[in-house]
Amino acid sequence: MKNFAVYIALIFSVHLLACSQQKNEAVQIIPNIIFDTDLGPDYDDVGAITLLHALADSGACTILATIASNQSPYIAADLSVLNTWFNRPNLPIGVVRGNAVNLTAWQKWDSAIAADYPHSITSNQQAEDAVMLYRKLLAAQPDSSVTIVTVGFFTNMANLLLSAPDPISPLNGEALIEKKVKHLVSMAGRFDSSMGGFKEFNVLKDSASAKVVFDRWPTPIILSGFEIGMNIYTGLPLLDSSVAKSPVKDVFARSIPMSKEDVKGRMSWDETAVLVAVKGYQSYFTVVPGRIVSNINGTNGWDSTGKRDTYLVQQMPVTLMENIMNGLMIHRPMIKKGSAISEE
Repeated sequence: MKNFAVYIALIFSVHLLACSQQKNEAVQIIPNIIFDTDLGPDYDDVGAITLLHALADSGACTILATIASNQSPYIAADLSVLNTWFNRPNLPIGVVRGNAVNLTAWQKWDSAIAADYPHSITSNQQAEDAVMLYRKLLAAQPDSSVTIVTVGFFTNMANLLLSAPDPISPLNGEALIEKKVKHLVSMAGRFDSSMGGFKEFNVLKDSASAKVVFDRWPTPIILSGFEIGMNIYTGLPLLDSSVAKSPVKDVFARSIPMSKEDVKGRMSWDETAVLVAVKGYQSYFTVVPGRIVSNINGTNGWDSTGKRDTYLVQQMPVTLMENIMNGLMIHRPMIKKGSAISEE
């Protein structure tokens, strides 16, 4: 990209402006994040986990685990690739067990990065059971200290809700969530004029689990709807950057040219959920309070009299949002002494 240094300076000036808009808010405790993803059917999940690692490197959050809601045979390996690339090779990885969606990437980037980059977990069987990992992590954290961000199916959330007391915790799933989880931030649903008849992918693919979650979840839910991410495009500056030997860049470089709809970059649904989970919504969005109404056919409605949930409404100009997200996606992993990862 021409004048790349100027572009980077613009990104960080915009990001600083966004942070300054929070000056009237109470100081926020650094959130503990569990990232739940269907990594594979779409590649905005790769952008989302990149944002998460970049924000963690800046000290904005602590990542507790990366957990899969998809049974793609590459998903645990790909999470291990990305965590290793960002110098967190020992970050816990969980995978959904039992009946679950199983989808791979049609562009085949998921098998490609698993073949091309170092990682310690090579199969889903080597990863932890998702619900057991959730219960272990939540039980070990202070009360009301965990933010779960879901950018995929709701299978793990439903299974966690329905889990029974065990040696990990005497609490059932619902009570454990109520005690330990501050927010659930989800890329899910649609909340514009198409809301009533639209079947959003993350909800549709396991609509029974989504209904369990939206009917019974005991803590606040922040929803980034389909209409938010569909207008925010990311990835092209990453392709033009000097970042080398990167699984993130490889995914976007492989996938963007394969679809006409990605000519401006990939639509950025999942990245918005991560940004809000870590930084809060106030600098970027306004919200509408109420409660999501989930239907078994995968559609959703909205109960404006409800009090548990909010959905996002775009406030910051989209171009500025794109600059912030693209800047984070260009982030290089922090080099640690003895690391196998190199920027060269």
